[in-house]
Amino acid sequence: MTTDSSSAPTPPPATKPLSLGVIFLTIFIDLLGFSIIFPLFPALLAYYLKADGAGGFLGWLLAQIDALARLAGSHGNYREVLFGGVLGSLYGFLQFVCSPIWGSLSDRIGRRRVLLMTVAGTAFSYLLWIVSGSFVLFVVARLIGGAFAGNLSVATAAVADVTTRENRAKGMGLVGVAFGAGFLFGPALGGLAALHNPLVHHPRLAAWGVNPFSTAAAVAFGLSLLNLLWIAARFKETLDPQHQQAAAGERIRHPFHELLHLEAGPVRRTNALYFIFTLAFAGMEFTLPFLAAERFAYTPTAMVRIFIFLGLVLIITQGGVVRRVAPRYGERRVLLAGLLLVVGGLFLTGLAPSPGWMYAGLAFLGAGSGLVSPASSALVSLYSRVEQQGRMLGVYRALGSLARGVGPVVACLIYWWLGAKVVYSVGGVLVLAPYLLGLRLPAPQK
Repeated sequence: MTTDSSSAPTPPPATKPLSLGVIFLTIFIDLLGFSIIFPLFPALLAYYLKADGAGGFLGWLLAQIDALARLAGSHGNYREVLFGGVLGSLYGFLQFVCSPIWGSLSDRIGRRRVLLMTVAGTAFSYLLWIVSGSFVLFVVARLIGGAFAGNLSVATAAVADVTTRENRAKGMGLVGVAFGAGFLFGPALGGLAALHNPLVHHPRLAAWGVNPFSTAAAVAFGLSLLNLLWIAARFKETLDPQHQQAAAGERIRHPFHELLHLEAGPVRRTNALYFIFTLAFAGMEFTLPFLAAERFAYTPTAMVRIFIFLGLVLIITQGGVVRRVAPRYGERRVLLAGLLLVVGGLFLTGLAPSPGWMYAGLAFLGAGSGLVSPASSALVSLYSRVEQQGRMLGVYRALGSLARGVGPVVACLIYWWLGAKVVYSVGGVLVLAPYLLGLRLPAPQK
């Protein structure tokens, strides 16, 4: 497998820009599905404990969480924290497993067909969540959702298909805006939808599995259905038939094989630095509510303002700044600048003596992440052969999903053992490793 940019043929001129709107909605809904559940974790735990009792799968899971809490010497809301972390990890792990598979399949049969399959699967997962009256059925719905949300690699590859090499970072900036919007509106939408419990006015629906969170699931299902109809009506195939034929003979391998057998070179280094960066950033996102509550007595309502601020900084950076600085300075310099901003933001947030300093740290974190994500995905695309865009970006997205699955649990353990200052300082030191890897990256051939 050749990953050096010198062997990458020049792709055809950008075509079918109309498809970018569909791609944006696909990514937005995937991230919405991942984050819509964030504000619901405590209520979910209370509901399913009452519905299922302390036995069965939920009882076993909570017993393991309580054992970890005793090991860490922590009490209070530790059960809710790790319950949310475990559910998030399940979703992220399925994305990790499936991203390379969907990406490779899209190289062979085209982006449109795979997007239709995966968005239909995502819609089905939300439909199942609507009637998840038991915890086991809810977990099955989340697992299905995570598996089909692995189509992020397909959507990212489609962006690479319709952008020139010179404008690749601009296109990836659109992906970043969709990520930021999903994380911004997902928790807010979940919190608002949770205010409407359909069982209050229609208690008989409980016999069909309808639960207090069915409204949130129904909103997500409606958006997924809209996305599916839009893809069917407006999305035109973005993969060049010539490159589709070239990829047809390559076998789809297990994702772990893809990760372990990447040839040494710029693609491998870019994937490694993105994984380490996402590990630290995901840990920050998940522990931020506890830092704000413990240090500054922030209420859940005040926490919404923090995530809105962080989301807006991400959207502004990825939607505006990247489009201007990437063509002028190049993706590699943008990536390095973003990593340094994240390092500073982690230290500043972790050591912040007042809310003002915390917001300053979050501004650095949001701006840094807004530069790193589109620049790194653009570099993976530029370093890869055209006929392997889906596969290489699938590995890239898989590593991000794995980091988002592992990062929150690890960060929470360190947080409750050693405190916020330590976990954020460790994160800042950790992100120095991606910076050093980035210094060794070559300038991509355009």
